[in-house]
Amino acid sequence: MATTHKPSQSAPEADPADHAAEVRFRMRITKGETIAIGPGKVSLLEAVHKHGSISAAARSLDMSYRRAWLLIDELNRSLKSPATISEQGGQSGGGCVLTPVGESIIRLYREVETQAQAACAGQIESLTKLLKP
Repeated sequence: MATTHKPSQSAPEADPADHAAEVRFRMRITKGETIAIGPGKVSLLEAVHKHGSISAAARSLDMSYRRAWLLIDELNRSLKSPATISEQGGQSGGGCVLTPVGESIIRLYREVETQAQAACAGQIESLTKLLKP
């Protein structure tokens, strides 16, 4: 989840250094050396849900099919039950759908981001006030 904090005054001419501050939470859950759940995998799950296939999801995220497939495989191997199920071939070439576990991962991850943002709003504001206008 990204939040943009805009400076109270705007300069007459836009300078690239005058962009608003962006606050992003990047929670990762690791298992050993593996990032089991993280922002990239959650975004990929959302794209699979929207597009119905790993290849279309990868294209929408400007990611190679191989990279997307490896992330989905790593995620599924980290879980007790898979987050996705691949559908075999056919006329349209198959696809990929989320399981209830995959849907839960997206929902829970986004809830954590929202709650963290709300819980830390005061500290975030104080930190962004330390930045140059």
